[in-house]
Amino acid sequence: MTVFIASLFLPKTIHFNLPGTPPRLSISETEKRPPTAKPKRPVVNRQPSLFPQADITPPESPTEENYEKDDIFANEELPQFAGVSKKAGAPVDRGSPTWGSRRNQPKSRANSPPSSSLLNAELQAKAKEMTRMGITQPHALSRSDSQDRVFASADWVVVNADQGNGGLRNAAEAAARDGKLGDYTWVGTLGMPTDALDNTQQKQDIEDTLATEHDMLTVFCSDKDFDGHYSHFCKQILWPVFHYQIPDNPKSKAYEDHSWKYYVNVNQAFADKIVKNWKRGDVIWVHDYHLLLVPGMVRKKLPDAKIGFFLHVAFPSSEVFRCLAVRKELLEGMLGANLIGFQIHEYTRHFLQTCSRLLNAEATPDGLQLEDRFVDVVNLPIGIDPVSLGEHREEEEVQKWMEIMRERYAGKRLIVARDKLDHVRGVRQKLLSYELFLNKNPEWRGQVVLIQVALSTSEKSELDATVSDIVTRVNSSWANLAYQPVVYLKQDIDYAQYLALLTIADALMITSQREGMNLTSHEYLSCQDGKYDDKKHGSLILSEFTGTASLFGGSELSVNPWDYRACADAIKTALEMGPEEKQRRWTKLYETVTHHTGSHWFSELMSRLDRVHEEQLRRDQVSVPRLSLNTLAQQYRNSERRLFILDYEGTLVSWGPVNQIIPVSPQRTLDVLNDLLLDERNTVYVMSGRRPEELDRLFRRVPNLGLIAENGCFLKDCGSDSWTEMADADQIRTWKESVRSILDYYLERTPGAGIEERRCSLIFHYKSAEDYDTASRQASDCASHINDSCEEQRVHAIPLDGCIVVEPIDWTKTTAAQQIFANLQASMAPDSQHKSPVDFLMVVGDGREDEKVFKWANTLGEEGTVKEVVTVSLGNRSTEAGATLTQGVSGVLMALQKLAGLA
Repeated sequence: MTVFIASLFLPKTIHFNLPGTPPRLSISETEKRPPTAKPKRPVVNRQPSLFPQADITPPESPTEENYEKDDIFANEELPQFAGVSKKAGAPVDRGSPTWGSRRNQPKSRANSPPSSSLLNAELQAKAKEMTRMGITQPHALSRSDSQDRVFASADWVVVNADQGNGGLRNAAEAAARDGKLGDYTWVGTLGMPTDALDNTQQKQDIEDTLATEHDMLTVFCSDKDFDGHYSHFCKQILWPVFHYQIPDNPKSKAYEDHSWKYYVNVNQAFADKIVKNWKRGDVIWVHDYHLLLVPGMVRKKLPDAKIGFFLHVAFPSSEVFRCLAVRKELLEGMLGANLIGFQIHEYTRHFLQTCSRLLNAEATPDGLQLEDRFVDVVNLPIGIDPVSLGEHREEEEVQKWMEIMRERYAGKRLIVARDKLDHVRGVRQKLLSYELFLNKNPEWRGQVVLIQVALSTSEKSELDATVSDIVTRVNSSWANLAYQPVVYLKQDIDYAQYLALLTIADALMITSQREGMNLTSHEYLSCQDGKYDDKKHGSLILSEFTGTASLFGGSELSVNPWDYRACADAIKTALEMGPEEKQRRWTKLYETVTHHTGSHWFSELMSRLDRVHEEQLRRDQVSVPRLSLNTLAQQYRNSERRLFILDYEGTLVSWGPVNQIIPVSPQRTLDVLNDLLLDERNTVYVMSGRRPEELDRLFRRVPNLGLIAENGCFLKDCGSDSWTEMADADQIRTWKESVRSILDYYLERTPGAGIEERRCSLIFHYKSAEDYDTASRQASDCASHINDSCEEQRVHAIPLDGCIVVEPIDWTKTTAAQQIFANLQASMAPDSQHKSPVDFLMVVGDGREDEKVFKWANTLGEEGTVKEVVTVSLGNRSTEAGATLTQGVSGVLMALQKLAGLA
């Protein structure tokens, strides 16, 4: 079995040894060097330093940089360092000023931004017209062709990539090291333009080398496709929306469709590569928002494949996600997976609500019930690899930098921050809060330094200038020859300096406006273990809008980035906190970090995917066997105490909508029930969504029949003349008042719709609405509104065919069945030799509310509580039942009639 890990960028890329540039060693050549031999790094790859080597005085805070502009293949969000490469044995470089230049990789041939489909048509028409008139166009790529030929013939080596999801790589490597992950293969792009590699053999050689030596499958796509996919659709549409920045400004491209087709093309390239290499039994793990369509694309070609998808960034509320023009396509692509994972519960809830609202899918606490299958949805936060981190902290380079920094900042308190310089990370808010702190607390001026490392973005923005202005203002206000309140580096630092900073820092400050997780905080807490200073445990100032904040349970100093005064107060609290409280807070935080490790995250997701895939296959209609009447008859004969729990609508009778009252039940159904009850060893209950009085009228000619009304809110025992109200009447009355006002609001906007009120539920019927499509959208919004606002009242709205059913969560058909079983248990004679009140249990149903009853009954059989358990489904959905009946109602009646004749 192979695990395919699909991520946009591979952990390795290609370095071309061009004329006039220093050669670079390949991974294999690096491994052959003795541990003591340190190769000289070429100048172009020299990592930016926190301090110049000749003088440890901090550099001036820059206002403008001379670094070359990043291209589309430069590093993206990068929440943390990638750590140790699986085979290289050295930290992956991050933040190099040569990212954008990539002198040893080809230039992209893509036109950025890509033209819209309409503009393409106009340009093609213009070109044809010019050609017809005899006007020739200059070759746009003539200048780059000579450069391309250099790359096409140059020698190349495989090196560690400086872009991609470092947390994912760490987790996979840690899981493999710990024996929790066997064979695995990466699927991704090289992270560089490839159109220049015109030589087909050259691409094949690169692909073969990565596959055979590094277990990596290379996805090649055109520069045009990648540019449209990554720089435009991912970064200008998906990334802002997923981080709650609704693109409603004039510069936004969110409503242009020119980049969508490129997003589809790249996703299809990934899907094709996976399908081509997949073998039965392999596992497919797709990662992050770059590849949302891949699960659905693979599912179309491989219906039985085991597919998991994990989103590493935040998932927004439905109100934000619905702004996307291609929202349904994206959701349906994700739903191709068997298991969808998110970092925290909040994102899981948002996803379920969004699917319920936009796709009219039935959301449950465990996932989504689609028409033909069930998709499990879980939340499990990713973590770091403390083992690898601890090994790096032992390196001589880290120790050297710790000593340099301690000497340079002797007597100063250090607040450290490392963020990408974009609107999401909240660097501006952090600096303004720090400025306010210095204004309010003059006693700390000259005593505290904020070191802000800002990873450059791929394009200049107003934020650059704004942040630089704040830094200049703060430093000009309070700096002197011996003190600089802000050290601002708009570049990354090398890994050794990063670890040294985290180790000696007095506080880490993170003010993200929205972030899937923040593993920098995990690394900081690991570095604050007191190994090099047993009295030092720094404070963590953490935005409440990061996924990590939900794990730490208040032991961090939680802040709202937009509340500058509170952030300034948090800085003061962090600096003035006593050692005992720091120790107490750090201990709790560190326990969380060491529990939620990358290795744990990876292995837990793998085990969950195995489990849910097995369950989904078992529940698939194709996999569930037909009910064998001969086996059923044998089980019936060998039993003495039998319990039947039978659904009514769609199982014992066929009829129309539940709001249509039929006064007389079909005679054949009544006759079969009466025949079953002639045997005193049989106990029969019929469950329905109808009111108690309706069921009394329908079954008045079937004595000794037990009844379950309103899906479990009312129970009438066999032989009894009275009903037992299972639900709490006061609670029902309270939530009905809230829900009724919501339903009335949507009723006014949906001509032809109606509201049916039952004792324990409300039903919004819209099948007869004047405009069914509009009514369906209104009903989805209505269900989402109720589920959002009434969750604490233990009530949920379930979209069904032509209606929305609002019912309590705590009283269901399952709770009624459990009560029946308990009542039978209590009625057993004290000296009875039987351990169970029944030795034969049969449950038959056809709807979604019957599935939980099937699951409960199957559990009794698995535990051995009931000797023979038969669960039968009549629906075409995936089911928990152990058997199906394809003949519908007539098949159920025929089976029950056969059993009754065996008495």
